[in-house]
Order: sequence, then C-alpha cells, then structure tokens
Amino acid sequence: QEKLVESGGGLVQPGGSLKLSCAPSGFNFDIYAMGWFRRAPGKASELVAAISSNGDSSYYTDAVKGRFTISRDNDLDTLNLEMNDLRPEDTALYSCAKSGGPRFSLAPHSYDNWGQGTQVTVTS
Repeated sequence: QEKLVESGGGLVQPGGSLKLSCAPSGFNFDIYAMGWFRRAPGKASELVAAISSNGDSSYYTDAVKGRFTISRDNDLDTLNLEMNDLRPEDTALYSCAKSGGPRFSLAPHSYDNWGQGTQVTVTS
C-alpha cells in the first residue's frame, strides 16, 4: 500500500526556518516525480514545489522562489522541503504528493497519492 508521511512542521517566527520531510513507502520512490502542496485556511490547495524523479529539474511557485528548496534522496527514499525566511502568509498545511510519472506536472490531478500533511504556522 502506497503511503506518504510528512514531518517537520511547527510554529516559527517570521524570518525563521523549517525543514519538512516526507517518507514514502509502498512504491518505487525513484521513478516518480514528487511535489509539495499547501492549503491555507479558506484557500485552495497550491503547488509549492515539485521535483522530477531523478532530481534534475524542479519547480517553485513565485511566492516561494529564493526561499524554499525542494530536494530528494533516492537512496534514502526521502523528500525534503527547506523553508527559509518564512512569512505569515506561508502558514498552511503542507502535504507531499506523488506524481503519476517521472516528470512533474503543475496540475493537481496529476498527483495520485497524498500524505496527511504537517502544519506550518508562522506568527510572531
């Protein structure tokens, strides 16, 4: 059974940093692109970052460019999202998601498995 489990969320002050991790199981992690989505209260889910299966290409939504870094370790089967210079508007439930193939897509319907999410709250 495919499963994705996120960790690393928490409460942080503006300007602070957090590192999210995603632990996949039940599928061959290294042949699928992966993404990080977030959902803020009252807002639609948003693709924050995505990475191809071998890590050679990535995507960031404009709001996080230069502050967030997505990475993966296919030997250790882990997906990470390093978040720096956090802002109150980054507050959301962050979930990792598995794409349907090796290349990432910006379309949410291209992701076929999602984790439960980890909460990130940025407040002073």
